[in-house]
Amino acid sequence: MSHSSSRRDFVIKLATLSAVGTSGLTLSACGGGDDDAPPAFNHGVASGDPLADRVILWTHARYPDRSDAVALTWEVATDNAFTQIVRQGQAQASAGTDFTVKVDATGLSANREYFYRFRQGRHLSPIGRTRTLPTGNVSEVKLAVFSCANYPAGFFNVYAEAARSDAQFAVHLGDYIYEYGATNADGSPAYASANAAALGRVSQPTQELTLLSHYRQRHAQYKSDPDSKDLHARMPMIAVWDDHEIANDSYKDGADNHDPVTEGSFATRKQAALQAYHEWMPIRTGTDPSIIYRSFNFGQLLSLHMLDTRLIGRDKQVSFGELLNPATAATAQATMASPARQLLGSTQLGWLQGQMQASTATWQVLGQQVLMGNMAFPVSVLSTLEGGDVSAAQAAVTAYLTAKATPANLRTPEQVGLMSQTKLGYNLDAWDGYPAARETLLMMAYGLNKQLITLAGDTHNAWFSDLRLAGYANSALAGTQVGVEFATASVSSPGLEDYLSAIPPAQVKYIFENVVDDLNWMDPSRRGFLKMTFTPTTVTGDWVFISTISARGNYTILETVQRSYPAAQV
Repeated sequence: MSHSSSRRDFVIKLATLSAVGTSGLTLSACGGGDDDAPPAFNHGVASGDPLADRVILWTHARYPDRSDAVALTWEVATDNAFTQIVRQGQAQASAGTDFTVKVDATGLSANREYFYRFRQGRHLSPIGRTRTLPTGNVSEVKLAVFSCANYPAGFFNVYAEAARSDAQFAVHLGDYIYEYGATNADGSPAYASANAAALGRVSQPTQELTLLSHYRQRHAQYKSDPDSKDLHARMPMIAVWDDHEIANDSYKDGADNHDPVTEGSFATRKQAALQAYHEWMPIRTGTDPSIIYRSFNFGQLLSLHMLDTRLIGRDKQVSFGELLNPATAATAQATMASPARQLLGSTQLGWLQGQMQASTATWQVLGQQVLMGNMAFPVSVLSTLEGGDVSAAQAAVTAYLTAKATPANLRTPEQVGLMSQTKLGYNLDAWDGYPAARETLLMMAYGLNKQLITLAGDTHNAWFSDLRLAGYANSALAGTQVGVEFATASVSSPGLEDYLSAIPPAQVKYIFENVVDDLNWMDPSRRGFLKMTFTPTTVTGDWVFISTISARGNYTILETVQRSYPAAQV
């Protein structure tokens, strides 16, 4: 791969200053002379949750083959040679936190780059680079947005590419780890694990995660990945969990991938998962670790509101089977359409309203897990997609699009039927399964006259959609645009090319882009990340797609797709 000369020179300079051989931001532990083996910093360093005057610093430190606590000194400097140390303090990595340690380094200057490290005597951790949030009038902010990093599915080349980019901050929208075991009950490879053994990336522990020790071990495995360590060492991360940090398709009191008969209490499992998450992620942990919704203000340019659409308030999902089964359809439809049905929960929604109302930033940005864009499909098309019949899908799409293009007074009875059929969201785990809750949020942004941008992950594919009111409360507002959604592809998890494997990706793309009214563009098959650039006049998303995840580092950039949205359009 080729990269800019300025970036290459910067990395070389860092390497020289750090006296390092393999990474511009890594400083090897100093040895020599001690009777006891020094503590190992095998999982690197990380920073996160930056504010204008502080940032969380993280590492993992443990003596080899010992369970003694490791007394550490942390240091923050304005140079990576640490000749200008501006803050330092003491911390301890102990068994109680799985030998992880987090400190909130306060008293920093706004919009400033810093370097940090941990040490135990003469023994040094790798060096990390971080930065604080800007204040006042800000001309530009660049975020690298990620979702769905599946260790056994392939290498984290997406993290490697983002670490080389000019992004200032990382935003992770969830599925930072996956909870599945290495194999299914019948011994076949578990989800996304078909090539894990060949790649040397078999999930550890090999069983599905249900206990605190399991979740800790899996987090440790992900943090051992060199590209993950590189990304964390180069920029601070703002993260939220999705479902796989706990169990697939979680909601507030259960999950699709949790059997209380064989796996015990979901509440106990969730508590273990969240404890491990807070231990292993550079997140600012409050008095209630189940609450992770929080805001980050980048001066007058943007307010980033990180939401929990997964655990804190979500009602159980409604399934397609329930909606399409005549015996259950009426009840399922009433459940899904209920104005009381929650995705955020009333407490979080009230908090968000207060945050947005108080913010004077140009852009109100929601960092959240699942697609908010309306992916409504007529049932005739949706059923053929689910069936995977290529010719049937194409015939259904052609019939529907022909009917749509025909003036209403010229439509045949069959076409009238096609245009009046029920439409369902393609993914009922997303906001499409909670239409009243989505409308409430969009109406809130509309009523506050805010310019709304949503960021989403979860699907493993890339999307760019309009956010429009349905007009439930006021039909005159139906179709009113409130903002747009930029949704990132996955780091490594397989997408629609796997789920709809019988239909060629180009055809999947055609179907989605032509049938879904609010969808402007999508990519159904490639891995990558989303670089968001905010200015006072424009929001721009660059979807960066890489060629492979099957060999570490041996990749190229296939394409960068750019879409923009101007200010004052709503």
